[in-house]
Amino acid sequence: MVDPLAYESFLEGAKKAAHKAMDDHGRREYDEFALHAGVAVERLAKAALVSKNPIYIVEMRGSAEMLFHLGGHRAASKVRTIGAGEAISRLRVLGVLSVDRQLDLLIDLRNGVAHSTGGEEAKSLLATLARTVGALQEDLGEPLQSFWGRWIDTARIAVDHQRERVEREVEVRIRQALHRFEDRFAGLPKDVIEQAQVPLKGLRREWFASGIHKETGEPGGIVGRVPCPACTSIGLVMLESVDEGIAADIYQCGLCGLTLEGPEEFEAARICVPDDRARLELRRLT
Repeated sequence: MVDPLAYESFLEGAKKAAHKAMDDHGRREYDEFALHAGVAVERLAKAALVSKNPIYIVEMRGSAEMLFHLGGHRAASKVRTIGAGEAISRLRVLGVLSVDRQLDLLIDLRNGVAHSTGGEEAKSLLATLARTVGALQEDLGEPLQSFWGRWIDTARIAVDHQRERVEREVEVRIRQALHRFEDRFAGLPKDVIEQAQVPLKGLRREWFASGIHKETGEPGGIVGRVPCPACTSIGLVMLESVDEGIAADIYQCGLCGLTLEGPEEFEAARICVPDDRARLELRRLT
């Protein structure tokens, strides 16, 4: 029977929760992301404490039952250890972690103490998760690759401050979409994907105006077929059109779910779109 208080149990539990957090973030399920990211940090923090001495995860209040359990003298009838906040606090005392308000916010969101609005607070904490995992893995002497697996590049990009913010966020989103695509189509015949792309391949041109506005009689917004930066399938770009009520330039891939908005994100993803002069010409040709 696997000991739930063993170092290996805490480490494996942390990996599983961290991978779920990455997937949640990619699907824009930010409440779920905060929950799983907080669990990952707590379990990895406990793994770090246990690696130094199992007694470091004992709750100081109450009976000495857990103390005797970890000392190997008797089995505890109820497993009780410290929480995430206390585990982080003890690692700060030991010099493993530094004071980090974003990390404290992540744990508060996980515990329901703080409440984000529209998930925006939790959305910004991906780098906090990656940074904390990096610090704890370094203390444990464990390689990041063994912890993150296929998410290793996403984790590294999240904390790469050599990149501009938009470039970093777009690259993370592309990696997340690629993994979502792999999970969705793993093991399926190639023709399944090809059949899903048939309607888009049948469009008359690469770029075109999307019909005639029913009220103004003017050509609609510009639409284009563009290879997806994540899965290389065909996605659609819908360029801003006041007449059509489209408020922003949007790119969407129906197969991997990648969504990009605005010229900055297009540039970061290397999606080229027609300039204003070309757009006017396309509308004229409709």
